[in-house]
Amino acid sequence: MFSILLLTIFLGAMVAIGIWGMRKTTTLGDFFLGGRTVGPWISAFAYGTSYFSAVLFIGFAGKLGWGFGLKALWIGIGNALFGSLLAWLVLGRRTRIMTQNLDVMTMPEFLMERFGGRYIKILAAIIIFMFLLPYSASVFKGLGHLFEANFRISYDLALLIMIGITGIYLVLGGYFAITLTDFIQGIIMLAGSITMVAVLAGKQGGIGVSIAQIMQKYPVHVPPEKQPPLLLLAALVFMTSFGTWGLPQMVQKFYAIKNERVIPRAALVTGCFALIIGLSAYFTGSLSHLFYNSVPLVNGKAAFDRLIPDLLTRHLPEPLMAVILLLILSASMSTLSSLVLVSSSAIAIDLYKGHVNPEVSKENSLYMMRFLSALFIIISYFIARYDFAIIITLMSLSWGTVAGAFMAPFLYGLFWKRTTLAGVYAGMITGLVTSIFLFFYWGEAWSPAASSAGMILPFFVIPLVSLFTKPPAPALVEAAFKGIDGN
Repeated sequence: MFSILLLTIFLGAMVAIGIWGMRKTTTLGDFFLGGRTVGPWISAFAYGTSYFSAVLFIGFAGKLGWGFGLKALWIGIGNALFGSLLAWLVLGRRTRIMTQNLDVMTMPEFLMERFGGRYIKILAAIIIFMFLLPYSASVFKGLGHLFEANFRISYDLALLIMIGITGIYLVLGGYFAITLTDFIQGIIMLAGSITMVAVLAGKQGGIGVSIAQIMQKYPVHVPPEKQPPLLLLAALVFMTSFGTWGLPQMVQKFYAIKNERVIPRAALVTGCFALIIGLSAYFTGSLSHLFYNSVPLVNGKAAFDRLIPDLLTRHLPEPLMAVILLLILSASMSTLSSLVLVSSSAIAIDLYKGHVNPEVSKENSLYMMRFLSALFIIISYFIARYDFAIIITLMSLSWGTVAGAFMAPFLYGLFWKRTTLAGVYAGMITGLVTSIFLFFYWGEAWSPAASSAGMILPFFVIPLVSLFTKPPAPALVEAAFKGIDGN
């Protein structure tokens, strides 16, 4: 009963924020970027909450915490230092200035205006739509199963509730609503994560005792010959940390910041937020060694995604379990709203407004953005409801493939004036093909390594091709780099 009451209050607050955001949203820029007026704390929490979702707390934490033990904590540390703090310090200022210079709102628009290529925008929009929309469906799916187990409601009804609430506050309020809900959800995530670790570790004698016991039991549960290689751990750290540097839904947060002065403070807040959430999640995963002697089996196979939900349900009191459910819901709804917003922008802004009807009015652009956001949420429901084989594959490929396609082109666009359109095309295709080919060649178990290779290779391909192709127009470069490096 307490869980349902808390959930009702939370969802009611989300709807109220959506209505508030609608009153502040009058243009397409307001809907997608909040009018570029977002301050440091809101920006930091928007970035952090979009970073982590139910995939971390339910899937990654259990599987990696069991497989790597305490070594899994390096992933959380990497996410905080490289995926959050360093990302803000390296990318924040240049992204904010250059996207304003070029008057762009999306990753495809940035690539088109920065490199002067009309069709690269179409290619980028297709990549975003193909891989990020299935990813959003996977988050819905994880939430549906979680609520089915804890609230004793059907999976279909759970999906409809989650999709309905997310749709209301996103479609009505746009980025204003997303950032405010992110701030509230971020506070819930911090409080829930810290409390979760404190209670679970306390049942084993405290954090220090728990660490010592994990170090004793881990090699018993996972003998040295069966422990995953450190190369795979390094690939996981790299993929989950530096992958954010090329994900459109993450770098969009830099587009929307109020000014350059907020960046240092936002970087510090985001880094601390990511450190607490990442360490809490992976430490909870490693704590499973103290509560279980083996991974639960489903149809004869190890069900790593059952570890954390079962652990929390069995060992947390109901009021705290309700808060943890809100923690997971908060992380997922923030990620979902960012994914849907970026996916719908690929059609509304990059394809329709950019190519089909460039003269469309601002009012009609806003209506289309809202309509497509609602439509994509509905599509996510059907993807989550029915297990299409091709969609499941796209879900597995999504993070690494999108990061592989965009990370190097985006960074070279920010830092190297000699980068050419041909080089960017070559880099995007290299990242895309490498990630997909190695995913199937090495197998899903080594998908982090495949994704890492897809992210790294374009950094060699782009300069090589750029040096042998026609330099970009000086006027184009000058416009992009105005106000950067003394220009």
